[in-house]
Amino acid sequence: MSDTPTVLKKIISRKWEEITERKAQISVAQLEQQAQQADTPRGFVQALERKVAAGEPGVIAEIKKASPSKGVIREHFVPAELARSYEQGGAACLSVLTDVDFFQGSDEYLRQARAAVSLPVIRKDFIVDEYQVLEARAMGADCVLLIVSALSFDRLQQLNDFALGFGLDVLVEVHDAAELEQAMVLPNRLIGINNRNLHTFDVSLQTTYELLSRIGDDRLVVTESGILAPIDVAEMRKHSVNAFLVGEAFMRQPDPGVALAEFFAPVDAG
Repeated sequence: MSDTPTVLKKIISRKWEEITERKAQISVAQLEQQAQQADTPRGFVQALERKVAAGEPGVIAEIKKASPSKGVIREHFVPAELARSYEQGGAACLSVLTDVDFFQGSDEYLRQARAAVSLPVIRKDFIVDEYQVLEARAMGADCVLLIVSALSFDRLQQLNDFALGFGLDVLVEVHDAAELEQAMVLPNRLIGINNRNLHTFDVSLQTTYELLSRIGDDRLVVTESGILAPIDVAEMRKHSVNAFLVGEAFMRQPDPGVALAEFFAPVDAG
């Protein structure tokens, strides 16, 4: 945690303020009740595994309006429309940014996207407290993201156990070998490797390739960031990486679902 990147520290500092603000509006007890009343999780890991077992790429397609480094990525932003487009394009799952201050996201975007399709959805946010896990379940999320570089190991374990206890799947995100070592202690099926260096914001697919040898076949690796062209997909699949989280490359296209279908179209081996 002492090596947490500056941008991440700023975001996490704001998260704690946000949690305090939100607790003043909805108590933990109220939120717990909402979480328990939410419909059954759709099976995020299962959806990815079904695709991969069928020899297809398992694509987590991201609904993302903006980012701190790029600003607004998509002006015409209708979550339900984007979700339907992705479903038609062959996505296995959706990822929806809910962070307001840095990514111009919203809890409502997740609700709208999930209501429009049958796909499972991950709440993409910076989760540091059980309250946010309850929020995720209450808004209908099927999976949450836990970022190793944003948490102490104890907190990582606690939040992971808490999320699993509510029937949520968990995508644990790592950036290097030290973080991977922590993630591998958890029983989770999913390991996300983010190819973006959070200190420099440089992106290198080598990050995924270098960490692969440390990961057993009992895990499903999701490569994140830097998948910008079909050649990147082909190269990853050669390395037996078959699950992908892609957002920006699609968000910049007129019809993201069509872009997804073209991007992940089977390559003729002949």
